[in-house]
Amino acid sequence: MYYYQPFVRNTVQTGRHTTSKPNTIRVSGEGKIAVQPDQASIKLGVLTEDQELQKAQEQNASAISNVKKALNAIGITDKQIQTSEFSIFPQYDFVDGKQIFRGYKVEHILNITADEIEKTGLVVDTAVDSGANTVRGITFETENQQELYQQALSMAVMDAYRKAETIAASLRVQLIRTPVSVSEGNSGMVQPVSFQSSALVKSAVSTPIQPGTIEIESHITADFIFYS
Repeated sequence: MYYYQPFVRNTVQTGRHTTSKPNTIRVSGEGKIAVQPDQASIKLGVLTEDQELQKAQEQNASAISNVKKALNAIGITDKQIQTSEFSIFPQYDFVDGKQIFRGYKVEHILNITADEIEKTGLVVDTAVDSGANTVRGITFETENQQELYQQALSMAVMDAYRKAETIAASLRVQLIRTPVSVSEGNSGMVQPVSFQSSALVKSAVSTPIQPGTIEIESHITADFIFYS
């Protein structure tokens, strides 16, 4: 995307002197870096229901404790396991247009960080085998995200300059290399969806996890001055 004001100058009379507003070319720039992720963030947990709230809470607490112990046994430390969500909701059935109380639903979601990405499938399987029955999803990350983003940002600036240079050459005008303004657009990390499920059942088959690559993206808009 680019925008330019061709061969037009806005002139303002100031006493004896005349000032001119220079022409500008507006271009967008994009930088992308594809990397292999080195961390996985896994959101999973336990959902329990019972007519009595205390029983639903006790069942949930017991299952979560079992999940944590099982994860500890495969090398996931308590520091890598954090509560992401905890909720209690009354449950109702609707029969013949009437709302009938069914019980309480207690949900406890953990956020588990796996520093060894090859353990991702093992973490899911271990948690499910020990009592987890809901999985929110898995996201893949890189420890060097900020450093890589700075590189992508630099690439975006160079991309914008090359576009402005091409436009200036086509118009046969002189381009000033340094942009007069630069603004960041929506940037961040793009990754493939690897695994997602709202509810799980135990399976004899190991959960296959294919992280693929993630992309660190940066987008900018820059204004360059040119003279005819």
